[in-house]
Amino acid sequence: MNELRKTLEEYLSIRRKLGFKLQRSGKLLHDFVFFTEKEGASFITVQLALRWATQPKNCQPAWSAARLGIVRGFAQYQSVIDPRTEIPSQELLPYRYHRRPPYIYSSDQVNRLIKAAQQLHSPLRLRAATYSAVFGLLAVSGMRISEPIGLNRKDVDLINGILTVYQTKFGKSRLVPIHPSTHKALQQYESLRGKIFPKPRSESFFISEQGTRLTDWTVRGTFVKLSRQIGLRGPHDSHGPRLQDFRHSFATKTLLAWYRKGMNVDRHMPELSAYLGHAHVSDTYWYLSAVPELMQLAAMRLEQTQKGILP
Repeated sequence: MNELRKTLEEYLSIRRKLGFKLQRSGKLLHDFVFFTEKEGASFITVQLALRWATQPKNCQPAWSAARLGIVRGFAQYQSVIDPRTEIPSQELLPYRYHRRPPYIYSSDQVNRLIKAAQQLHSPLRLRAATYSAVFGLLAVSGMRISEPIGLNRKDVDLINGILTVYQTKFGKSRLVPIHPSTHKALQQYESLRGKIFPKPRSESFFISEQGTRLTDWTVRGTFVKLSRQIGLRGPHDSHGPRLQDFRHSFATKTLLAWYRKGMNVDRHMPELSAYLGHAHVSDTYWYLSAVPELMQLAAMRLEQTQKGILP
């Protein structure tokens, strides 16, 4: 093992102990170190980092900027150990991320997607039940897709109607109370799953026809297929409404309901932020600027507060 590879293992180990998962970044950095070995380099240079970051040819600017940013972090760590290390400037391959406006699902669209999922065919008839339950849970809870498929049976309290989500995007855990109708739907799914797989191969609450945990890839693929089937996407569209838009829709509709009821949204925003598992309340406030109707309601609320009409 050369010195650069050894230092990389130390760097990844330290960062993971601090709570960073680094699954994608770790793979990319291993690829970068492999690239340096092929190039016969023993330390990081700006030119080396740029050549790696801009692969493959004609790649998107955002991709190159992200790759260079990953190397930059490692280079900063490496420079303490090896003074020959060159740290790529932030001015190189600049790219400003533009967050995509959320797509807000209508109730009819959600219902049609769930009904389409209920028609999925499989030998054991579990696939339809699993996907309709997963999509339904995403729609009513605002969970990230990784969270339902990461649930184990012990994490789903069907007595009190509470889900326990461990090791979320930011390494936190949280409790997710669910509505009685969602509670009932999950009980029905658990009963069917138990009949088909009394002793499943996985501890996962949601399982595949093989008794294994669902994967992110297969859930997204099934979602795209059903989206095209019900007209949410065109037959050959590679872009369109996404699974994470269930989360955006949940947050947006919650905020809209609060404003329409005349509630003090600022006072309740930390509650929604905690429920969604946001790292910062500012992440939740983003919805106010991303959705025109919310922005308008927020402005009206501010105006009424300034006039003393509302507290």
